[in-house]
Amino acid sequence: MKKTFVTLEQVKDIAKHYPTPFHLYDEKGIRENAKRVNEAFSWNKGFREYFAVKANPNPFLIKILKEYGCGCDCSSLTELMLAKELGFSGEEIMFSSNATPAEEFRYARETNAIINLDDFTMIDYLEETTGSIPETICCRFNPGGVFQMSNGIMDNPGDAKYGMTEEQILEAFKILKEKGAKRFGIHAFLASNTVTNEYYPELAGVLFRLAVKLKKETGADIRFVNLSGGVGIPYTPDKESNDIMAIGEGVRKVYEEILTPEGMDDIAIYTEMGRFMMGPYGCLVTQAIHEKHIYKEYIGCDACAANLMRPAMYGSYHHITVLGKEDAPCDHKYDITGSLCENNDKFAIDRMLPKIDMGDYLVIHDTGAHGFSMGYQYNGKLRSAEILLKEDGSYQMIRRAETPGDYFATFDFCDIIKNLL
Repeated sequence: MKKTFVTLEQVKDIAKHYPTPFHLYDEKGIRENAKRVNEAFSWNKGFREYFAVKANPNPFLIKILKEYGCGCDCSSLTELMLAKELGFSGEEIMFSSNATPAEEFRYARETNAIINLDDFTMIDYLEETTGSIPETICCRFNPGGVFQMSNGIMDNPGDAKYGMTEEQILEAFKILKEKGAKRFGIHAFLASNTVTNEYYPELAGVLFRLAVKLKKETGADIRFVNLSGGVGIPYTPDKESNDIMAIGEGVRKVYEEILTPEGMDDIAIYTEMGRFMMGPYGCLVTQAIHEKHIYKEYIGCDACAANLMRPAMYGSYHHITVLGKEDAPCDHKYDITGSLCENNDKFAIDRMLPKIDMGDYLVIHDTGAHGFSMGYQYNGKLRSAEILLKEDGSYQMIRRAETPGDYFATFDFCDIIKNLL
């Protein structure tokens, strides 16, 4: 059974000031996890975690990670702007994007971010749009085919739009050197949300062998290998969490097997975890406000897919706890729904839960990554507040809930809208 990091009494107190629904974050859990990640890779002097801003772009949370030496993995202009405003600069920012607009490359160059080129054709495009090739640059690798480990097929890189082939990345390094690049990195993302300690070591082996080949065939000075993200979390209660200490040790062994004999043991290891860094330390708190008894039993909440779209978009499982009824028997079968005019607006389907009464508070687990950040305004729904549950048990609003004024704000040139604001 999954445990919540918040009690019914705490939620009731918060709800007096900030009505549900709201996303709630666990400061203590975030800090403890950041410490563990640093410890797991402490064997590598250059290690840095670049938090995937896309997973949760809240500045209050990113500032917490900054205290532990984390950088920012950005994929858009606004994410770059946020990182800069939070005091990140230069090699503390990794810019990984695809189909990149020229203005985003220009802004990345202005902040001296490390640019991670997604495609071979971007070499000339980057040079044309920014005037030169940076001295430190990274290239994204896609090995194609399917990515397999001992427990089967993990993902299908050959069907992904990201990265270069091996032949392309070899040629890219040669051309980039000719154009002035002096320091190189390589990057790859081969599987999403893996709940296995084998993924990073397997991926590291692929990239370390590529690094050796690139150095031998191009003479490039390879400074870092970026393992990107993909380290997942157990959304279902029957799965064990990844052991980041075991993962770090697994990468160390592969590093010493492949890179150390080649005299390449000064290469830094980078990661870009979002889900692992933040996912378990956030939840969506919502209240049961309606019940419906037709062909199935439905519980309607004041949250909807606009607050958490993963179940509707992917059919993803998010565990649900009915606060105050943690020890009650799960002997009622419900669909837990929101109020969107879409039948897939469901947080759970045929879920066995304790009897839910109107006014009960439901905690939807593991929304700290790709939760609020994937929200939207369909049906005119407004995004919720975000609250930080602090280490001392107090709480702080770190994003206010949207208002109708926010929804209509981009129509400020329209007289009809002016009357609504």
